[in-house]
Amino acid sequence: MSASLEELIEQRASLERRIHEARSLGKTTALIEVRRLMDVHGLTAADILPPNRTTRANPRGQVAPKYRNPADGATWSGRGLKPRWLSAALAKGASLEDYRIASSTPQPAIEEDGQARPGPGAHRG
Repeated sequence: MSASLEELIEQRASLERRIHEARSLGKTTALIEVRRLMDVHGLTAADILPPNRTTRANPRGQVAPKYRNPADGATWSGRGLKPRWLSAALAKGASLEDYRIASSTPQPAIEEDGQARPGPGAHRG
């Protein structure tokens, strides 16, 4: 004898409710046991959980942006994937240098032979 579609759907709903109840009971039981073991051994959450890794992602701090979209002011540090606005501009023939933000640290000048020229005050020995 085959069950009708409605009966099968009802059976599935009943099973899903029972599964949910069993999982909930299992979690509650496990949590009680974990707390008991923590009390017995004098453990805290800090002893069990890993340290917060969000502060360790970039120990040197945030990277300054190197490129800016003049249309909306969006910036890119030059790390990771190129933003869509920059990829689109490059596809249209723009140069990456067109979007570079002027830096406050002087860049070495390039001689006609392609070699970097030392900045002012540098020893030319």
